[in-house]
Amino acid sequence: MKTVFDKTRMKNLALKNRLIRSATWEALADAEGHFGEEIYRIYDELAAGGVGCIINEFTSVYEDDYPHAGMARLSNDVLIPEHRRLTDTVHAHHVPVIVQLAMDEYQGKKIDALSSADIDAVRELFVKAADKAVLAGYDGVQIHAAHGFFLSRYISPAHNHQTNTPETLIIDIAKAIRANHPDLHISMKINSSDFVKGGLDENGSMRVSIACAEFLDSIEVSGNGTSAVGIKAGVNEAYFRRYAAALAKNVGIPVILVGGHRSMENMNRILNDTDIAYLSLSRPLVREPDLINRWESGNTSPSKCVSCNMCYRTPAHRCIFRLREGK
Repeated sequence: MKTVFDKTRMKNLALKNRLIRSATWEALADAEGHFGEEIYRIYDELAAGGVGCIINEFTSVYEDDYPHAGMARLSNDVLIPEHRRLTDTVHAHHVPVIVQLAMDEYQGKKIDALSSADIDAVRELFVKAADKAVLAGYDGVQIHAAHGFFLSRYISPAHNHQTNTPETLIIDIAKAIRANHPDLHISMKINSSDFVKGGLDENGSMRVSIACAEFLDSIEVSGNGTSAVGIKAGVNEAYFRRYAAALAKNVGIPVILVGGHRSMENMNRILNDTDIAYLSLSRPLVREPDLINRWESGNTSPSKCVSCNMCYRTPAHRCIFRLREGK
C-alpha cells in the first residue's frame, strides 16, 4: 500500500515523501530579477517543513519579459549566485529543488505573429536558462506550459494557428536540455484544460503530454483557473484528479497532481486508487509551511487552508491568518 510518506526516487531526485511544493509566486524579486532577503527565509522555512521536493516560482528566461511585478529570472549570469544561495538554503535540509522556467511574451508578439527565427530564439532562451540553473545548483527544471503563459498559449489552438504540432517546441527544448545535461531532471507543467472556448482541452492536453513524455522525467497536471475557492477536505479536493489519473495510465513517467489537496486521507486514496505518483501543494504550505512535519508527527487533521485566496493580495503572498498571528 502506497502512502504520502513513501521514500522514492524520480530520475535523479531522492524524495523522502511523495509531497511536492508546487511553484508559487512570491513576487520578491526586483525588475532585474535580484532577490531580496525574504525569499531565502521563505525557502528555508519550506524546506525545514518536511516537503519532499520544492519547485520554485515562475522564473523568466527572458530579460525583457514583465508579466507581473516581482518575478524571478534566470536570464542573466549575474543572477546565478543568488539562485545558488537559494539552492544551498534548500539543500541544507536535504531537499531537492527544481526551478520552473517560464516566459510570458517574446518581443510583445502574439503567438501567430512569431517567425521561425523567433521560435528558435525562444528555444535557445529556455536552453540557456537551464544551463544557468545547473550552475546555480538546481536538481531539475520544469518547463512551464500551463496557466496561460507563453508555452501554454503556444500549445493552445485558441492562440496558435500556425502548426498542428505545437508540442514540437517543448520537445525541442527538452531534447536540447537533455543533450547538455543528461542527469538533470526535466519536468513539464501543463493544463488539463484551458477552460476557455477553443482552447486546449483534455484531448489536446493528453496528445501533447504523450508526445512530450518521451523527453521528460515527470509531468505536473494543473489547469487554467487554478486556486479554486471553497475547497473542503473530503468534499471537493483534487479537482484535476480525473484527468491526471487518465494521463498517468498513458505515460511511462511519474505524474504529479496539484490542486485542492487538503487531507492526507484523500491523498493516500489517490495514490492507491490511481497511477498518480506524487501530489503537489501550494496554498496549504502558504498557510502551514510545516504542514508535512505536522502530518508525519501524527497530527493528521486536514490543512488549515480555507482557500480564501487572500494570500494573493498580501506582500510576498503571505497567508492572512499567519500575518494576524504575527508569523
